Amino acid sequence: MGTVRVTLDAAKPLKGRIDPRRVDATTETDIQRHAAEDDAASAQDAAAYTRRVRRRTGLTQAAFAARIGVPLDTVRNWEQGKRLPAGPAKALLKILDRAPEAALSALA
Repeated sequence: MGTVRVTLDAAKPLKGRIDPRRVDATTETDIQRHAAEDDAASAQDAAAYTRRVRRRTGLTQAAFAARIGVPLDTVRNWEQGKRLPAGPAKALLKILDRAPEAALSALA
């Protein structure tokens, strides 16, 4: 098989490639702002996921908190995106999402 050679024009950045001028112009403030936006979006995704899982169980926030053994404020904070479930709580939410009846009966 032959070798394929590609010639790039440095004046035209390829679509989907990094533009060195934009990278050089990016400030620490820009990076921090983007990171904060990403964190906020992640928190809202986790909040919607937690809310959806709880609603699938048919439980109120108070009943859900009691069944999974966490304070009511914890569930509220998860659903409002103020805090993210982590570790065992995150794993439990995944189980509740996939097999709510089995998970709830195991927690009873």
